[in-house]
Amino acid sequence: MALTLASAVGLLLTRNVLYSAYLLLLTLLGVAALFVFAGADFLAVAQLVVYVGGVLVLVLFGVMLTNKPGAAAGNLLPASEQSNSILTENRRLWFAVLLAGGLFWGLSRLLIKAHFVVFDRPISTASTTIDTVGRQLMTEYVLAFEIIGILLLVALVGSGHLAKKT
Repeated sequence: MALTLASAVGLLLTRNVLYSAYLLLLTLLGVAALFVFAGADFLAVAQLVVYVGGVLVLVLFGVMLTNKPGAAAGNLLPASEQSNSILTENRRLWFAVLLAGGLFWGLSRLLIKAHFVVFDRPISTASTTIDTVGRQLMTEYVLAFEIIGILLLVALVGSGHLAKKT
């Protein structure tokens, strides 16, 4: 868990897009490992196939295809020394910290005050695997499911940002 959190914090703090993609890989693998430790083997495999196998590969291809030598104006370095030259800009850092803090505060207050309803009847052993996975996704693992959905949205917005023309 500490490695997953450390890689997620590193993902947020690094300016190099390629290093961010590698830290995202480490974070997604850590989340899959947490699913394994929680006994949700199906979600761990789905995490690996969908996010590590799909989304992250698309992000890495986007980084590799947009990192063209000599694309930066006034760049005097030869093409062999320009690797990993895609950097993000830190604009309005105070606004980002304020917005993230506000979202964290609001969502934490919402989770503290929420009254979650659990199914009255226990999950039977005669039910199908899909039924069991669906019920557990909407009860026990709903927070992880929502976080993965937000992470997918962030990956989609980031790949759209990489693909747009400047």
